[in-house]
Amino acid sequence: MNRRTRRQLLSLTALTGALALGAGTASATAAPAWTETGTTHVNSLTGSQGLASRADGSLVHRGLASIPVSLRIAGWSHVGDPDVAGGYTFDAYQGGDDATKKMFAATAPDGKRTTYEHALDQGELLNNSFAAVSPDQQWLVSGEWGTMNRLQVFPTPVLNPTAPAPGTNLPQAGQITLDKPVENIQGCDFTDATHLLCSSDDATKEVLEVALDRPLDGKPVTGHVTTAFAIPQRSVCSGAFEAEGIDYDAARGTLRVAVVPPAPCLVTTAVIAYRHS
Repeated sequence: MNRRTRRQLLSLTALTGALALGAGTASATAAPAWTETGTTHVNSLTGSQGLASRADGSLVHRGLASIPVSLRIAGWSHVGDPDVAGGYTFDAYQGGDDATKKMFAATAPDGKRTTYEHALDQGELLNNSFAAVSPDQQWLVSGEWGTMNRLQVFPTPVLNPTAPAPGTNLPQAGQITLDKPVENIQGCDFTDATHLLCSSDDATKEVLEVALDRPLDGKPVTGHVTTAFAIPQRSVCSGAFEAEGIDYDAARGTLRVAVVPPAPCLVTTAVIAYRHS
C-alpha cells in the first residue's frame, strides 16, 4: 500500500467515524456546549452561596453575611442561591438542624421584603439550597441536599395568583422527578421553559442539565439528567473545592457558576462565566 493510498484510507476512516459519531449523538446536539469566557472573584462572606442577574445585567450575590439581622434572629441561619424574576429577588432560607419549616423571601424592587414559610412535608429535608423561577414566572423550583431523585416545585410567591398570602403555608406543587439521582445540588437556573442547569457539589464538581418533559404547570413532571461540563477547580491552595450557585442571564446568553476554593483561599469565591459555543 503506497503512502497516498494510506492517507486516503485514513481520511475515509476518519470521515466514516465522524459520521457515525454524529448519527449516534444527534439527539444530544440540542444541548448547547459552553465555552469559558472569564473569571471574577467576590468576597465569600457576601458571595459564596450564589448569584442572580437582574434585568439590567447587574448581579445579586449571596453569602452568609447577606442574611438580614432580623431574619437571623428569627432562626434563619442559611441563605441559598437566589433568583430574580419580575423585578423581585427570591431567596431560599433554612434554619437549624431542628427546623420544621423552610422559608422563601421575595424582595420587591423598592426593597420591601415579604416572607413565605413552608412547613416540611413528610420525608422532606429541611435544606433549602436554592430558588429558581420558571421563565413564565409562575413556578419556583428548589432542592434539598444529599442524594436526591427530585426537585421541589412551589407556586412563585407574589407572581403566581394561586400562591397563598404571607403568613399561610406555602404548599408544594407537582414535583420534578429525576430519571437518575443527583448529589448535593447547590443551585439551578432555567435556560428555557424545559431546561435547567444545576451546579452539583458532588465528587466531580459539575454542572448538570435537567430536561423536562414539558414546561412546569403545577403537576408532576419528569426531568432527564445529563452532565453539561465539569466545573474548573483552580487555586494556589490545595484541598477540597465547593461548587456553589449558578445563574443564566438569558438576555445576554451568559452562564455563571460560583466555586469556593480550599482554605485559606476560601475568603474569595470564583465566579466563572460561560457562553454558548
